[in-house]
Amino acid sequence: MGRNSAIILLSAVAALVVLGLVMLSSTSVWSEEMRGAADPYALVKKQLLWLCLGSLGAWALALFDYSKLQDLWPYLLGGACVLLTCCYIPGLNVEVHGETRWVKFPGLPVLQPSELAKPIVVIALAAWFARYQAEARTFIRGYVIPCALLGIPCVLILFEKDLGTTMVLGVVGMAILFVAGTRILLLLSTAGISIWSLCWFVSQDEIRLRRILAFRNMHLEEVRLGDGWQTFRALEAFSNGGIFGTGLGYGAEKHGALPFAHTDFIFAALGEELGLVCTLITVFAFVLITIGGLAVSLYAREFFGKVLAAGITMIVVVPGILNMGVVTGSLPVTGLPLPFLSYGGSSLVFTMCSIGLLMSIHRRAVFVDSAAMPHTKERKFALKL
Repeated sequence: MGRNSAIILLSAVAALVVLGLVMLSSTSVWSEEMRGAADPYALVKKQLLWLCLGSLGAWALALFDYSKLQDLWPYLLGGACVLLTCCYIPGLNVEVHGETRWVKFPGLPVLQPSELAKPIVVIALAAWFARYQAEARTFIRGYVIPCALLGIPCVLILFEKDLGTTMVLGVVGMAILFVAGTRILLLLSTAGISIWSLCWFVSQDEIRLRRILAFRNMHLEEVRLGDGWQTFRALEAFSNGGIFGTGLGYGAEKHGALPFAHTDFIFAALGEELGLVCTLITVFAFVLITIGGLAVSLYAREFFGKVLAAGITMIVVVPGILNMGVVTGSLPVTGLPLPFLSYGGSSLVFTMCSIGLLMSIHRRAVFVDSAAMPHTKERKFALKL
């Protein structure tokens, strides 16, 4: 399993990327931003460009010795926080649907710094615990400082009104602290405070509060036709698709009824056109990524690689779980893309680079082959009857 984990991981990623391009070709043509466009497949071509860039970054990181990141993590984390701060600077930030999670520098494409911050925070936490592994159960170096390394980017992302990414980063960070050996009582108290803080933050935002209320009252007709419209249309898409789907390109919900069918709700469009079979294939692909990533973590040559591989695996899989939970009506609506499938340059590029880091850890892992127990000075006795 250890040696074949890279094949399993890359096969699952390739399947998701292909499915994403196929569904993007079917849904992006009818998206609101492509109305009246000269080239209806412009978004597909952009996604292909981002895929090439992400694949190049993944290849470069696979060749790079990941252990050198232990010395670079303070600079990487500082740079990520600076980029997150740029989301608050007028003229640099880009606001979309009331959220300012993007930045635009002159001559460069639009960037979402929170997507870059996720793997960098994982690198920082892994490097910190690799250095102070023996002090993981202490209060200062095992809890306070790691929580600060995690909390500063989370707060910056939270006030960009990006609640989904904040939740992902918080869950992954707490999981890393647990794996590294931080005391469970401290983690439970932190989780309780974090949940209370998120509830308070949601209660102060009218839009998010309405989303929570809509999630709790989807049985009401006025909710399904109002704030719960996205979830309602997504469930209708799954219902239309059945087991084998309506056929590629024959989905009805993408024609204006289902908002963001090519981004956050592409999983619903996939379920409608390709049916339950392909939705289960998608879920199974994320299961394989989980298995492959944790296998890479298991066989990493040192503690830094083990924690880093586990964290990278989680920042790929957790957003996928949350997105599928939102689209199927199991969770309130958040603005999280589905990794490898949803349209978005920052998400695709940095997720592919994260896979490249996993490959770097796998290339330098230590695999022990099982061998027969050696026999020394063996004596044989025979009994004659």
